Amino acid sequence: VSAGMESGFGSDFGSGGGGGGKLDPGLIMEQVKVQIAVANAQELLQRMTDKCFRKCIGKPGGSLDNSEQKCIAMCMDRYMDSWNTVSRAYNSRLQRERANM
Repeated sequence: VSAGMESGFGSDFGSGGGGGGKLDPGLIMEQVKVQIAVANAQELLQRMTDKCFRKCIGKPGGSLDNSEQKCIAMCMDRYMDSWNTVSRAYNSRLQRERANM
């Protein structure tokens, strides 16, 4: 990471505190969690868009025909169902692993 990125990263978090230059670790962790959640949602949307576009759109044009619309809707539903299934399995495994520590 370059020095410019480090200082920009730190100043984002430092400016929100307003506590006389004191950083609140809890606030920083919450901000990081929000940023991670946003990044994950953006990645999910990007991957879903790429995969469903490649699967459903044969000849890109000015509009989608009926079959393309149905294909996109079904593809997105299946992708979200799969994502949710994997997320639930991952979270339950994490909880089991933490319980065994």
